Amino acid sequence: MLAPRLKANGRAFAHIAEFHPELTAFRRDLHAHPELGFEELYTGNRVKEALKLCGVDEIHTGIGKTGMVALIRGRHDTGGKMIGLRADMDALPMTEHNDFGWKSTKGGLMHGCGHDGHTTMLVGAARYLAATRNFDGTAVLIFQPGEEGFAGARVMIEDGLFERFPVQAVYGMHNWPSMRPGVVGVNPGPMMAAADRITIEITGRGGHGAHPYMTIDPVLVSAHIITAVQSIVARNVRAIDSAVISVCAMRAGDMGAFSVIPGNATLVGTVRTFNSEVQDMVEHRLHDLCSAVALGFGASASVKYERVYPATINSVDEAEFAADVAEMLLGAEHVVRDLEPSMGAEDFSFMLQVKPGAYLRIGQGAENGVGSCFLHNSRYDFNDDILPLGSALHASLVEQAMPMRPPAAA
Repeated sequence: MLAPRLKANGRAFAHIAEFHPELTAFRRDLHAHPELGFEELYTGNRVKEALKLCGVDEIHTGIGKTGMVALIRGRHDTGGKMIGLRADMDALPMTEHNDFGWKSTKGGLMHGCGHDGHTTMLVGAARYLAATRNFDGTAVLIFQPGEEGFAGARVMIEDGLFERFPVQAVYGMHNWPSMRPGVVGVNPGPMMAAADRITIEITGRGGHGAHPYMTIDPVLVSAHIITAVQSIVARNVRAIDSAVISVCAMRAGDMGAFSVIPGNATLVGTVRTFNSEVQDMVEHRLHDLCSAVALGFGASASVKYERVYPATINSVDEAEFAADVAEMLLGAEHVVRDLEPSMGAEDFSFMLQVKPGAYLRIGQGAENGVGSCFLHNSRYDFNDDILPLGSALHASLVEQAMPMRPPAAA
C-alpha cells in the first residue's frame, strides 16, 4: 500500500492507485529480466502485451530498432494536437548484488538505473489514459531503447519518430534517489550535462626501465597530462559556468614486465559541460595542452574528442507547465522549480533539440533523501511506492496540455 506521504490529488492518481499491485508485479518482472540497449526483446514484448490489454489505439514497433510507440486518442481531436511521453527501457552491463526475489536472472546485467520503473510508469499512464480519454488530442507514448550509451533517442529520431508522430511537446522523467518520495524537481533550463568522450594517445620511445635516459617515457608524460588537464577548468572556465574533465582509465605497458618502459600509452576520460561555448573551448584547450605537454618531454600526443550526448536543456514554457502540473498533484511544497542540474548525461537531450519539452526528476529515496542507493549502484532498486505517482504525472501532463473543451453554447 502507498505510504501516506505519497498521496496525491486528482482522479488520475486515485484511479491508478487501484492497480498499484499490478504495476509493482510488472516492474519487478522487468527488473528480473534486464536487457541491454537494442536487445530489449523480452521487455518490448511485455510492454506490447500490456498496451494491448490497456486498449491503446495503435502500437508501432521497430522504430529505432527495438523502440515502440503507442497512440491513445482522446474523446475529441479538434485541433490535431499531440503530446509525447517518453520512457527508457534498457538496463546496464553490471552485476546485481541484491538478494530479493526479483533480482536479475541474468549474470552481468542489471536494471541499475530504474528504467524498469520508468517503463512501468508509462504503462500505468497508458492504462489510465486509454480507460478515461479525458483529453482533446492524441497521446504519443514513446518506449525508447538504448539510453545507456547507445543514443537510442537519436536513433528513433533518425528513424522518423517525429515525422510520423509530430508532437507539439515531449516530456520525460527519471527517478532520483537523492530526493524523497513525493517530490518532483524541474528546472527551466539545463537539467543534465553534455557527455563527451576523450581518448588521448601518447607516443614516446620504449626501453629498459634501468636505463630511462635512453627512452621517452609515455607513462611519465601521461602523469603530467592527467594533472595538467585539470587546469583547464580551474583556469579557463568562468566560475559562474560549469565543466568537469575526468581522466578515468589508463593503459600502458605490460603488468608482467616490471622493468620495461612502453612506447605508448592511452588515456580515456569524459568531459561534461552545459554550455556549447564552454564545450568548444575545452575541446580546443585539450588538443593544445596535451600536445604541448607531450612535446615538452620529446613525445607526441593526439586527442580524439567525441561528442556523445548533448546537454539536456528544458524549454522554459514546458518546464513551467510541467511544474504547474506537478504542483496540482502534490502541492507547491513538494515541487522544486529550480532543481540543481546534474553533471550526468541523458539522451532525452536529442529529443529536446528538436522538440519543446521538459525532463523531470521524481524523488524515490529515503524519507530525508539520504541513505538510498544511488543510480548505477549494484544494490540499487526502484522504489515501487512511487509508481502510481509517476503514472499520474505522465497522464496529467497529457490531460492538462490537451484539455477537453467545454461544449459550445446552443
